[in-house]
Amino acid sequence: MNLTRHPELLDKLAAAHALGTLRGGARRRFEALAREQAPVRAAALVWQSRVASMNELQAPAEPAPAVWTRIENLVRADTEQAAMASARAERAVPAQTSTGGWLRSLALWRGTTAAGALATVLAVVTAVGLRDDLGAQIGELQAKLEATPAIEYVAVLNDDKASASMLVTFDPKSQKLTLQRVGGFQEASDKSLQLWALPPSGVPRSLGVLTQERLLQLAAGEGDVREVPALAVSLEPRGGVPSETGPTGPVLFKGALIQKML
Repeated sequence: MNLTRHPELLDKLAAAHALGTLRGGARRRFEALAREQAPVRAAALVWQSRVASMNELQAPAEPAPAVWTRIENLVRADTEQAAMASARAERAVPAQTSTGGWLRSLALWRGTTAAGALATVLAVVTAVGLRDDLGAQIGELQAKLEATPAIEYVAVLNDDKASASMLVTFDPKSQKLTLQRVGGFQEASDKSLQLWALPPSGVPRSLGVLTQERLLQLAAGEGDVREVPALAVSLEPRGGVPSETGPTGPVLFKGALIQKML
């Protein structure tokens, strides 16, 4: 099946694979397609990267001490109210028809009413506090989601054995290329990797020299990647070579640059 003709299905399958909900034969078939088709492999790597960074969206947050105090007050008020109700039931005897019994009953009712009112007030205060805390957390999460890169172009660069070695994505909002090494290659200290755009016609154009970090970014405009069918990485002398000369060393990785339609 050619999943590239069904981008919505491809995105759902890649998400399910990364989340671990795609199992059994369906998972094995998807992984087989990922090995055979670069767009499927790219979708899988993109979703794996998203899932791996989910824990960065929301940092763990401990409830404020005031929240626990409110909860304790609520529990204490409920306990006292239950005890008072039990005592009232035990004392509900005919002798209470006397003036003294009636007054004691009235005092008990007033105490119960006051405790109930206090519990209601505490419940409202707690709810408002929790709502404010939750609202602040939601606002922070929304801000982080808005800052999440909007991936529009993606490429999986393979080595000569068709093994994925580098994932490249382009974010038009930040005007940056993000490169993530997914293979085990490491250049020598006197060498540098250089990224090239391979246009349909003409000579390759340099997009930048890579550092040795496994994750890095390069500044790029959308015009640098638009209508570029493929990217390549060559091994060059330390610091790279001028763009006009083109690659002078061996091309180690190469792959199609795909524009996402979702």
